[in-house]
Amino acid sequence: MVASDPTAPPQDGPEGGEARRAAKRDSLFLLAVLTDEAGASRGNARVRNLSETGLMADCELSFRAGDRLVVHLRGIGEVAGAVAWANESRIGMMFDHRINPQAARKPVTGSTSHQVPDHLRPVPGSFRFRR
Repeated sequence: MVASDPTAPPQDGPEGGEARRAAKRDSLFLLAVLTDEAGASRGNARVRNLSETGLMADCELSFRAGDRLVVHLRGIGEVAGAVAWANESRIGMMFDHRINPQAARKPVTGSTSHQVPDHLRPVPGSFRFRR
């Protein structure tokens, strides 16, 4: 193991490439919409993994490293960033600002949508059996 020079300036700060790449990624399958920064559609994407600092996705259209995009993520909203790498229909995107990737896993609607409708609920005391 080679010791690093403690007097050398850091190569990457807390927001640098290495620190950003090291962010914990969460594997998932999430459909998202891509636009350019002016709001013009750039197609749909299937997000394969998501972290605080970026994502990897399969895209309908091809992109190049450096392309600026806005991804519309369920539970998070619009997130701007740049394509860090592109390989055929797959891209890696680095966000301009950190996000909470767990928010994409939360249900979009409130908890009331998962409740049983009133007409399907049993009436209290209606199912008592007497011996």
